[in-house]
Order: sequence, then structure tokens, then C-alpha cells
Amino acid sequence: MLLIYSSTESWDALSGDERRALGSSHADLVRQLRKSGEYVSGGGLADESLTSTVRVRDDGIEATDGPFVEAKEHLAGYYVVDVPDREAAVAIAARIPDARRVAVEVRPISTQM
Repeated sequence: MLLIYSSTESWDALSGDERRALGSSHADLVRQLRKSGEYVSGGGLADESLTSTVRVRDDGIEATDGPFVEAKEHLAGYYVVDVPDREAAVAIAARIPDARRVAVEVRPISTQM
């Protein structure tokens, strides 16, 4: 899984044209990954201000607004790819336009659930 991180500051710094170009870059990458057979799924996430964090404590449910950890960056989207190894995943992560602005995390999906 390729986890795309962003920040309010980096997003706010983009012009409308830059935001559209970013979206087009994602669309192009998805087309390329589908064509190569590496694309499984992906998507963008809503603004972090709409996030709720849920904890169960003492048999009670606690839901708070916002992400669990206060951080400058937030999870903004993801791609799930099917590739043979870490190096291939890193190569695709480097093609995600957000890697130039904040970061993309490469993390294997566990089959142990």
C-alpha cells in the first residue's frame, strides 16, 4: 500500500492550476498502473478536519474529532498496488506527484488478519 501524506500548508500553497495538474498527474498514473496490471485500488481521503478517532475503553465508545496523532502531515490518499517486491513499490511511490511535496509511505499489507 502506498500511503500519500499531505499538509494543509502544502495544499494551500498550490494555485488552482497546480491542484488541477496534481489531479491530472494522479489520473495519468492510475491509467499507467492499470495498463501494467499493477493497480489494485486507490483513492483520496476527505479533509482531515472530518476525521473521527474511535477508542473503546472500559466498555464505552469514545469518538473524538480529528486524527489520532497531532501531526503536521495527514494521510490524504492511498494506492494499493500488486508488485513483486519493495523496490517496485518504491519506484511507483516515487512517481506519485505528492512525493515531491510531502511524502509517500510504502507499507506491505499484512495477510494475517
